[in-house]
Amino acid sequence: MDTTEQLRQDRAALQLINPAPYNAEAPPEALVGEITPTALHYVRSNFPLPEHDGTLAIGGAVDNPLTLTLDDLRAMPPHEHTVTLECAGNGRLQMRPLPTGEPWGDYAVSTARWRGARLSDVLALAQPASAGVAVRFTGADHGAYHLTPVLPDIDRDDLAFERALPLGLAADPASDILIAYEMNGGPLPEDHGAPFRLVVPHWYAVASVKWLARIDVLTEEFAGEFQTGHYIFEWTDRPPEPVAIMRVRARITSPAAGAVIPAGPCTVRGKAWTGNGPIERVEVSLTGAGEWYPAQLEPPSGPYHWQEWSYEWDASAVGRHTLRVRATDAAGNIQPEQPDWNRLGYGNNAVEVIYVDVV
Repeated sequence: MDTTEQLRQDRAALQLINPAPYNAEAPPEALVGEITPTALHYVRSNFPLPEHDGTLAIGGAVDNPLTLTLDDLRAMPPHEHTVTLECAGNGRLQMRPLPTGEPWGDYAVSTARWRGARLSDVLALAQPASAGVAVRFTGADHGAYHLTPVLPDIDRDDLAFERALPLGLAADPASDILIAYEMNGGPLPEDHGAPFRLVVPHWYAVASVKWLARIDVLTEEFAGEFQTGHYIFEWTDRPPEPVAIMRVRARITSPAAGAVIPAGPCTVRGKAWTGNGPIERVEVSLTGAGEWYPAQLEPPSGPYHWQEWSYEWDASAVGRHTLRVRATDAAGNIQPEQPDWNRLGYGNNAVEVIYVDVV
């Protein structure tokens, strides 16, 4: 099978948002299980699929610059984590007025098992200098940027994807940041960053740079189009903030929005996640302004991915009913009733509202 046909098959189950660069949401069934099958995992790209030479260069303010291959990374102690990744623009379509950016609905979120070398182990080999403060990650993807650049002096016609993390976070073994080369037990697919990518637990997925080509330790904070230009919360009533940790959110996975269900007992199910885990409480409301009832929340089966919840609803009354759900995390964060509007439409974690018809 040629590469084009394989790519077409890999993308067949997804909901297309933009063909170039390729962006697609997961289908609703992708949120049902604990793990999202690879073929159903959403895809977010800022540029076309790149060519990658198979090497990862580590340099900048380090005492031991080095270049690693996939075989080198596989030879290091392997680590595997199940991680929920959510696009920072997930839910943008629900904001009013509609912000600029990819028109994501509510399915730019997925959970996969990632296996790879720990970033802290790679940085330890390179020996960051004492003056280091940040680590920049450069992907092999680049090209013409389809959105208007925010920063001055940006080459819109050939821009590379670059993000940075604080050195203290990147070099900390406890952060469990991976340079991943496997996804759900198989080789990393092309759409998901082959041959290797960053996976940063708890953070919005923009931090998990795909097609990783370079790592550089910096002696000053990084300013780049995808760091301080885009992926910034530009509020109307407070100073801007960088997009970083995922905000608390709960979703209903069953019954489906707009479903027609028979009168009688109905188990409402869903997922909840946060970057400030674990989830501590999920509540369901059966009217627009009514009481909130506690759902049954399953304990976390890992530190970095969504939790399941359920609620036993007596759906005996025929007619149209609304269902609302909200989550509270370990840091005390609770979902707002309305989207927290910002100019670029990031971080929508407003309470989900659906309706079903009982017959």
